[in-house]
Amino acid sequence: MDMFSTVALIALGGIIIGGLGVIGWMFTTWYRIKHGYPLDGSDGAQVFPTAIAETTERVRLLTTENAQLRAELGAIKDRLATVERIVTDSSYRLDREFDALRGSAN
Repeated sequence: MDMFSTVALIALGGIIIGGLGVIGWMFTTWYRIKHGYPLDGSDGAQVFPTAIAETTERVRLLTTENAQLRAELGAIKDRLATVERIVTDSSYRLDREFDALRGSAN
């Protein structure tokens, strides 16, 4: 191989490696923006992506729904505790047995 071919292959390899580096940088920047990670500015400081109105509205709606679901879950837990207390109460069991005996006596 002559000198020109060797230099051309080295230059082509450098271009390919540089192009892959740029593509990788573009992908990581896109991924950071998509998932809300901070970006690095030209001075090395972290730059956070600006919030889009649609994203802000979605977060507000999800926060509201989360609060409603937590309140509903709390009410269900209270009801379940009441039912467990009634069912496991020994006087409730005795009352059922008395009712069963009264029903069989009549």
